[in-house]
Amino acid sequence: MLRNRTGIVLLTALTPSIWGTTYLVTTELLPPDRPLLAALIRALLAGLLLLAITRRLPKGIWWWRSLVLGALNIGVFFALLFVGAYRLPGGVAATVGAVQPLLVALLSAGLLAERLSLRTALAAVAGVAGVGLLVLRADARLDALGVAAAIGGAAVMATGVVLSKRWRSPAPLLATTGWQLVAGGLLLLPVAALVEGSPPPALTTANLAGYAYLAVIGSAFAYALWFWGLGRLSATQVTFLGLLSPVVATALGWLVLGQRLTAAQAFGAVVVLAALVAAQLRPARPRPARAVLAGEES
Repeated sequence: MLRNRTGIVLLTALTPSIWGTTYLVTTELLPPDRPLLAALIRALLAGLLLLAITRRLPKGIWWWRSLVLGALNIGVFFALLFVGAYRLPGGVAATVGAVQPLLVALLSAGLLAERLSLRTALAAVAGVAGVGLLVLRADARLDALGVAAAIGGAAVMATGVVLSKRWRSPAPLLATTGWQLVAGGLLLLPVAALVEGSPPPALTTANLAGYAYLAVIGSAFAYALWFWGLGRLSATQVTFLGLLSPVVATALGWLVLGQRLTAAQAFGAVVVLAALVAAQLRPARPRPARAVLAGEES
């Protein structure tokens, strides 16, 4: 059982690791100053791909639930995510969202009746502290709008994660994921057209490769795996895995872009990983009274 649960955690952890790479793709491959277009293509293309595979539409209450979840997990979240990614360095945009585990833990206590343990609270605080060590460096450009967008993205997705756990879909995983992606993409369509206007007249091979990666790997595959893990682990455990995203983003900035990595940042990464591991540990079960008495008699 432990090995199976560990396998579920490791597989689910692939999703935030993939999301950590999207910041590098966004800044290096996509056209500049088009965050809403990037979010639109990423969501709608991935959703249509999954709908083509599953050929299944929502039924009953899942029409409006898909719209709500698509807005929280995809539409609004993507818009805020890409605004943050374009206005902040990749590592900064990725790590500001580390407040999400704390938000999910609080929402889960209210909506899912999950007990908020002291260890979880301390792990959440440690995660934020580790993120601070990763982000708050001398050359970091902390644009106010970018930071607000990143925090807002964490808040809306925290709500979406908890509601996804509360509302269990009777449909297959890929179908439910596709509904949310399409709903989120359709919500983004008029906003992108109004704010950014028509798409660029021409896209380079690098642009197309970036969009394809974000849609197929960063959305269709990653979100399906994320919701698969959410169905098998608690919402709090899953969202703590999201702390891997800023670690991966910072590591790629160092390895690929040659960004300087200080000792404080390295220590921050260790703190983040320690918080992630602590959040995955199950509380120790109390020994049965009979076993305790037997131990005392011996």
